[in-house]
Amino acid sequence: MGSKLLFHLVILPISKLPFWILYRISDLLYLVLYRMIGYRTKVVRGNLVNSFPDKSISEIKVLEAKFYSHLCDLVVESLKAFSITLDDAKLRMKDRNIEVVNKYFKQNRQVVLVGGHYGNWELFAITIGATTAHNTLALYTPLTNEFINEKITKSRSKYGLGMLSIKEIKSKLTDINSNLYAIIFGADQSPRKSQRAYWMNFLNQETGVQFGTEKFAKEFDAVVVFVNIYKVKRGYYELQYDVITEQPNTEEVGYISKTHTQMLEKVIQQQPEFWLWSHKRWKHKRPEGEVLN
Repeated sequence: MGSKLLFHLVILPISKLPFWILYRISDLLYLVLYRMIGYRTKVVRGNLVNSFPDKSISEIKVLEAKFYSHLCDLVVESLKAFSITLDDAKLRMKDRNIEVVNKYFKQNRQVVLVGGHYGNWELFAITIGATTAHNTLALYTPLTNEFINEKITKSRSKYGLGMLSIKEIKSKLTDINSNLYAIIFGADQSPRKSQRAYWMNFLNQETGVQFGTEKFAKEFDAVVVFVNIYKVKRGYYELQYDVITEQPNTEEVGYISKTHTQMLEKVIQQQPEFWLWSHKRWKHKRPEGEVLN
C-alpha cells in the first residue's frame, strides 16, 4: 500500500476515532509490539540496564513494560494529532506556567525552548503555537518520504507552530533575527558524526550532546528555557517551564548544554517510562582526544 493510500484509508480514519477506542487499540498494540514481536526490545533493555545499573533485572522488566505501554499510547495519540481540535489538544496539554516564557516577549527577547523526547512532544508541538506570545519555530530533519513528511509538518503546524527544516536554517537567519521567536530544540538525540558534540555523563553513560541549542542561543542572545512534559494520567499532560539562563553569552562554553541535559536526566530518573528508550541514543562513542566534561 502506497503512503497516500495508507494515510487516507488507514491513518486518517483511525485519527478520527474517539480516545476511548484509540486506547483499546493501544492496549492491543502493546500485546503485538511488546509481547509478540518484541519491537526493539534488545535496544530498550540495553538502554535501561546501562542507565540504571543499580536496578535488578525484575525492576528493569517492570520499567520496560511501562515504557511499551506509554509508547503505544504515544502512537495512537500521535495519530489523533492529525484530526484533533485545538480545544481538545489544549485540554490534554495544559501549561503550568507559560508566563515564564511570555514575559520575555514583553522584554523584546528571543527565547530558546529545549527539551527531550519525553511525555508527548507531538501534542506539545500542536499546542505551543497557540499559547506563546512569541512566534514559535521548531527545527526538524525532513523524512525521506515526502508525502508523509508533508502531512506530519502540516499537522504539527496547523495551530501556529512554524516548521523549519535544518536544510533551510541558513536562509532564514535574517528573518529569525528580525522577529521575536521561541525556537524549539529536541536536544536528546544522538549527534550526527558531522555535528559538534559536547561530551558528558548522562544516565551513567558517556554521551555526546548536540551543541546546536547552545550555539543558537549564544548567536541570537536568546533566553534558554527548559521544557518538561509531565504525564498526569493517560492522555493528559502538563508543561513546566524553567529558565536556564537569561544571559547566554556570559555563560562558559558547555554550561547550557550540560544544564539542559542534567535537567532532562533528573526528569527521566523520576519517571523513566516516559522517555523514548527505543531510540539508539548511544550509538556513537567518544572520539579519542575528546574531553569528557
